[in-house]
Amino acid sequence: MKAAITATAKYLPDGVVTNHDLERMFETNDEWIRSRTGISERRIMEDPCKATSFLCGEVAKQLLEKRGIGADEVELIIVATMTPDMLFPSTACLVQDIIGAGNAWAFDLNAACSGFIFALNTATRFIESGAHKKVMVIGGDKMSSVVDYTDRSTAILFGDGAAGVLLEPAESDDYGVLDARLYSDGTNGKDHLLMTGGGSLHPASHETVEKRMHFIHQDGRQVFKSAVTAMADTAAEIMQRNNLDAENIAWLIPHQANQRIIQATAERMGLGMEKVMSNIANYGNTTAGTIPICLAELDEQGKLARGSNLVLVSFGAGYTWGGMYIKWQ
Repeated sequence: MKAAITATAKYLPDGVVTNHDLERMFETNDEWIRSRTGISERRIMEDPCKATSFLCGEVAKQLLEKRGIGADEVELIIVATMTPDMLFPSTACLVQDIIGAGNAWAFDLNAACSGFIFALNTATRFIESGAHKKVMVIGGDKMSSVVDYTDRSTAILFGDGAAGVLLEPAESDDYGVLDARLYSDGTNGKDHLLMTGGGSLHPASHETVEKRMHFIHQDGRQVFKSAVTAMADTAAEIMQRNNLDAENIAWLIPHQANQRIIQATAERMGLGMEKVMSNIANYGNTTAGTIPICLAELDEQGKLARGSNLVLVSFGAGYTWGGMYIKWQ
């Protein structure tokens, strides 16, 4: 059987940091940021007592309400995140507790910005095998917790947010998740986008804090170049494998890292921007949250018609990247 999305939900915190706010923090300006990234503002979780599990928990509550089911019906919860509340227990277990899903098992998946696609593909296999009938897949990150707000190159990019879907058996094999292509390249990607402190190699210490090792470090030029190629190539591969063309694709839903990357991917697919979901201006890069936030907004706006062909593509640290083809049920 195929796996289909039966509910979507998103949660964005109330705090807003605009480009003009950043102008007061370091040398930059609104025009410079927008022209290079497409970002105008980003959401920030201002309450220091709330973390990624809160964002994802709010999403999980909405999914239950929208689908009209009880938490005891959920069999598996997968949370894609690179900013867990703590190394262990998993954020997924914390979400399980928040909604009271006592019959579910739960785990986290870390593929950085590609996390949601990796998690959705994983969940799909549990549905296809017949092992489970209701799986929550949530992508969420509190990126403000790992962003160095003295580093202009990364501070302008990221925001906080989460979104997710409920996955269930499709009505027929003609609908749901129909194809996926996932990739990793640690050889070329491991040194260009990373956080060096806090793991078993460099546990937290006075030295790691002083060296600012608990923040994101990125070789922006190299990551941009790799992302443009990988996302465009994967989108083209998904189209070729499934006999899709620009005419029969309803929406391209790309990871929201940079508007120029989004446009380059659309051009490779021969798509006009009217068929491309982009909300990067409002939220920035919420890493594992970007694609499900896009899905939730399209769903809320009534733009996902039955039979719509959707192509999802992403790229993240690792490197990790991939694409999916979904026919909306």
